[in-house]
Amino acid sequence: MENILNYLDSQKQKVIELQKNLVSRPALAPENGGEGEIKKAEYLLSYLKKYSSLIIKELPAEDKRVPSKKRPNIAAILSGKETDRTIWIVSHLDIVPPGDLSLWESDPYVLRQQGDYIYGRGVEDNHQGIVSSILALEAFINTSTKPRVNMGVLLVADEETGNKYGLEFLFEHHKDLFTQKDCFLVPDFGSKDSDLIEIAEKGVLWLKIEVLGKQCHGSTPEKGINSLVATADLIMRLRRLYKIFDSQDPLFSPPISTFEPTKKEPNVPNINTIPGKDVFYLDCRILPSYELSQVIEVIKKISRETEKEYGVQINLETIHGLSSPPTDRENEFVKKLADAVFDEYNISPKFMGVGGGTVAVYPRKNNIPAAVWATILGTAHQPNECSSIKNTLKDAKVMARLLL
Repeated sequence: MENILNYLDSQKQKVIELQKNLVSRPALAPENGGEGEIKKAEYLLSYLKKYSSLIIKELPAEDKRVPSKKRPNIAAILSGKETDRTIWIVSHLDIVPPGDLSLWESDPYVLRQQGDYIYGRGVEDNHQGIVSSILALEAFINTSTKPRVNMGVLLVADEETGNKYGLEFLFEHHKDLFTQKDCFLVPDFGSKDSDLIEIAEKGVLWLKIEVLGKQCHGSTPEKGINSLVATADLIMRLRRLYKIFDSQDPLFSPPISTFEPTKKEPNVPNINTIPGKDVFYLDCRILPSYELSQVIEVIKKISRETEKEYGVQINLETIHGLSSPPTDRENEFVKKLADAVFDEYNISPKFMGVGGGTVAVYPRKNNIPAAVWATILGTAHQPNECSSIKNTLKDAKVMARLLL
């Protein structure tokens, strides 16, 4: 362990070098006007292939929308003393757009260093995880140290826009890569104090709700059915979901399930027409104690009440629905991660759940334990995104401790 820690202490320039190369290769999904992750993946493949001790697997997902026609996924595996089990460290290659460039103090695609801090799009989300995991991998290789179990560095596409071409794809089409003995660490969420380990997430349900009435002139409402009035009524009826699904779990903040109307599509363009069609969306974040199907059935029942009252037709469409069981806080892997964090940062992390989705949902859906942890500054998606060199190296040490 001492050799590995000493090695990582000497890798400050390597952090800067890797981040510089990653930042200069934007990896935007086609939904965000980009060409995918191929350039970043090619750089990382070239970097990793210089180590003959690694088993490297390229696992692309076909995507005809990008010039390369594929979204890259890379697995780099270092064999451990026990070869029937792998601890996977999963980071994503893609980034979000920089947004308003006037809010940046420098070019978002040119790394800027200021003391311990480095700036650029992606340096935190998720380059820090990529760099920490690669440095931990190199530490084992360059000190001729075998990890206790296999160490797998997994670099995936498409995290920012849905995971269809990333970890979801791998579990659907390359499930043989994983076993029930495996564990997953996702360094893509945490706190600046290193004290949060995410072991659960709420189910995510996004619904498109279409309310159909009958359009007519504003002066003769008796000739139509006002879809906006029915929509307003339905939105207020759906507030009952908070009382129906009222369980609380202190693991989460807030500790309840949430059911919020969000996006509203335009209806009629002019004031003097009563609309015959309204469309809105419902964002539900549901505690793991409930099934998504339970919530959908209640929403259907409430919708029928509005249909009967106003004579409208209501159609529901699931835009996104995903849930998973939590990882047990008594799981050996989770406890060893907490021990590794304590050994490196001298802090006892607390376990928590989150309302937003992470890639940890995919191993959890397959009954494989997963934890989300990193020491991050919390600047993801913001202008002047920033990460700490020191935290990157110390997180690599936590990964190494975990593997030993």
